[in-house]
Amino acid sequence: MQRYTYINKYIYIYNFFTNLFGLEIKLTEDNSHTLFVRELNETYHSVKGAIQEAQHVYIQKGLADYVKLTQLSSLNVLEIGFGTGLNTHLAHEFAVKNKIEINYTSIEAFPIKLEIIKQLNYPELIEFNQENYFKLHTIEWNKPTEIDEFFKLQKVPSKLENTELPTTTFDVVFFDAFAPDKQPEIWSKVIFENLMTAMKQGAFFVTYCAKGEVKRNLKSIGFRLETLQGPPGKREMIRAVKL
Repeated sequence: MQRYTYINKYIYIYNFFTNLFGLEIKLTEDNSHTLFVRELNETYHSVKGAIQEAQHVYIQKGLADYVKLTQLSSLNVLEIGFGTGLNTHLAHEFAVKNKIEINYTSIEAFPIKLEIIKQLNYPELIEFNQENYFKLHTIEWNKPTEIDEFFKLQKVPSKLENTELPTTTFDVVFFDAFAPDKQPEIWSKVIFENLMTAMKQGAFFVTYCAKGEVKRNLKSIGFRLETLQGPPGKREMIRAVKL
């Protein structure tokens, strides 16, 4: 893997983050958990169904459609927002079930404490080895780690705007940051331009968000925009393709 630059302090201040913002576990409509950030009045996943949202947006409209289109057997995936590890766990499951090698890089500025992670019910609801989910959270940060023959994970403890990404590397980008009104700096043209540079030709960028400003920013820098049916509870989602 390429080397990444990051500010070391972010891995040490997650305690401050969770204490300051007060994470609460909430049950969503598909009976899976999400985390609610009190001070931001924001959840990590959709209250209409955390697993349903992740499966639809990132796995079906991201990984599955890209593999179907390209017929590739080895992919590089970049995730913005490791968070609860739900997207990563589902991507690992996809890799194993479809016998596809995935090199997965996930950027997270504020890792969640393991004692919170252990309370989430994803391992009980997803028919995939429960220990795999916890392994994703316990591996060393900023070190590429082979989870199994199909999945290699590198977690990068950094803010996205402070992360130096490799060029022309990623086939699929999962953009799962907090909403634009909560983290406007993450949804800027500058960020999207940096991500485009890191993506291969024809690569997919997928996100749950379908706001007009986000669409305009993506389109203005040269992405081909696709507005797709959203997950349960959302009318639309965005998939952007690097031309």
